[in-house]
Amino acid sequence: MTIFEALRVSHDRQRQYVEAVLLTSGDTPERVDAYQQLKEELQAHETAEERYFYIPLMAHENGVDLSRHAIAEHHEMDELMEKLDEIEMSSSAWLATARALGDKVLHHLEEEEQKFFQMAGKLLTDKQKSELAEQYNDEYDELLGQA
Repeated sequence: MTIFEALRVSHDRQRQYVEAVLLTSGDTPERVDAYQQLKEELQAHETAEERYFYIPLMAHENGVDLSRHAIAEHHEMDELMEKLDEIEMSSSAWLATARALGDKVLHHLEEEEQKFFQMAGKLLTDKQKSELAEQYNDEYDELLGQA
């Protein structure tokens, strides 16, 4: 498995969870569960991805801007989640913020898969691609296990 395949597994999960959150309404157990799932997934993914994808890419001059951009987007997602945690789940503001988070997540995933993976594919060796996948998966599983 390569780092790209490992990341894509989580990306597919994120797309499902975003959809699930946006299909919920009001302050319901369904919404609480769907949002909790998305939040835990995003946090575990971001942490492991920064450590085992973006930081190694920063070792390459061509990987610095791309990595900074992606990490900035992770930060924006974190801020939207913090906002969601403070808003009443039954309010229209919650759904509007959840939509903004969903849009940000989907944009980010598409950008990674369409642009960043191609560039990273040229910068990382085959050995790095498989080693990083293993390290990413270990960290990701551990983070999700702690949640």
